[in-house]
Amino acid sequence: MERLPLHLQPEMTSTTTDTTGVGLRSDRGPILLALMVSTGLIAMDATILATAVPSVVRDLGGFAQFPWLFSVYLLAQAVSVPIYAKLADIVGRKPLMLFGIGLFLLGSVLCGAAWSMTSLIVFRAVQGLGAGAVQPMAITIAGDIYTVAERAKAQGYIASVWAVSSVVGPTLGGVFSQLGIWRWIFFVNVPLCLLAGALIARNFHERVERQQHRIDYPGATLLTVAMTLLILGILEGGQAWAWSSPTSLAVLGVGAGLLVAFVLVERRAAEPVLPLWVLSRRLLATTTMLALGVGVILIGLTSFVPTYLENSLGIDPLVGGLALAALTIGWPIAATLSGRLLYLRFGFRPAILVGMALVVVGTATLALASQHPSVAVVALACFVTGLGMGLVASPSLIAAQASVEWHERGVATGTNMFARSIGSAVGAAVLGAVANGVIARSGRPETDPATATDAGSAVFYGVLVAALLTVVAGALMPKVTAEQTPAPETP
Repeated sequence: MERLPLHLQPEMTSTTTDTTGVGLRSDRGPILLALMVSTGLIAMDATILATAVPSVVRDLGGFAQFPWLFSVYLLAQAVSVPIYAKLADIVGRKPLMLFGIGLFLLGSVLCGAAWSMTSLIVFRAVQGLGAGAVQPMAITIAGDIYTVAERAKAQGYIASVWAVSSVVGPTLGGVFSQLGIWRWIFFVNVPLCLLAGALIARNFHERVERQQHRIDYPGATLLTVAMTLLILGILEGGQAWAWSSPTSLAVLGVGAGLLVAFVLVERRAAEPVLPLWVLSRRLLATTTMLALGVGVILIGLTSFVPTYLENSLGIDPLVGGLALAALTIGWPIAATLSGRLLYLRFGFRPAILVGMALVVVGTATLALASQHPSVAVVALACFVTGLGMGLVASPSLIAAQASVEWHERGVATGTNMFARSIGSAVGAAVLGAVANGVIARSGRPETDPATATDAGSAVFYGVLVAALLTVVAGALMPKVTAEQTPAPETP
């Protein structure tokens, strides 16, 4: 296959800081610190809740509804990311980052005060709307102020946040769960939100030329309703109604129809919320598919590993959380080393294919050993999978960012994050439906060790299938090299 050079123009940034050095002591260090703390909000939330799911269910009830705690959060995050991404290219990154942090803070306080599973699910949606701004804005700002080569170093700092959160999150979740104060899982976000907001407000300054633009509200509405109906149909099928019932067919059919309508609207929209040109470029299309697969794999492990271990082996939530932590320890280690060892030397596709090979090995080990639960085996499989994910998620996103101009970078980043969130939302729904189906057929409660083992096994085989399909996207990615770009300029 012919090697396609990655088209890289001099990078432009919305910040007025110097561009010398990478690190917390450099001129851009205060901004990097602000991005690290902001990322910590999302990183902590990714692991802290999964550990406490059994405790939440015991307190509020509704085990069959627990996948909604993840799906509704991820759905809200996913459908809002394209809107935030478009607004970021219009009004700038900083206002949206501060808005997202504030909304995440509000959602966290409401979740901590939830009085039922239904109210907790609703408030998780508020949290998701905040996360939809925070995570992609942090990544976009990093793309603005660092060149491709510098991002490999900056990624090490940001990845370290995930490493710390991967230990702190499950540990706090387990401790709060065992002490019977699971609500502090959400209240702990309050000081972090205040610190993140203060750092962004003080350290990040940008200059944006404001212009008149049109927001694609019809497209955003169609996308939100369509995905909500599809996830509702997947999660409730076989539970609230039979799969072949008129209700199930109607919900899924209307959701699919609205998704088709969304595509048609986007083709004619003046400024579409999800520009279809992103999918017309091979590099962006394949990195989007990689993000989709990463989302499914990530949610399959983070939401089910602790519950599987706690119910099948009867271990404490803290131990189950630490087994999951191996996943997010391996991820930042690989992400930190990926630039220097792989994609800056050999290109993005080799790094991604090596990563996907590790993901397949890790998920296959987890699936094949699932009928014989073992904390050590699960932790090792999660660690290997995390190493692979670090070689896939970061390089694919950096490749997508580097292939577009400044005014398109928010949309390119948002599309990638949207795909990951949609993958996670749909993955949580599908895998949750699989687990609930196994439990329903067994006729025993979800806490029964044999039932928990069978449900976990079914979920892990589903994750393995998702990993194998994601390998195809990596193989189809064009060969591109990460050439060092000139220092960022001020528009």
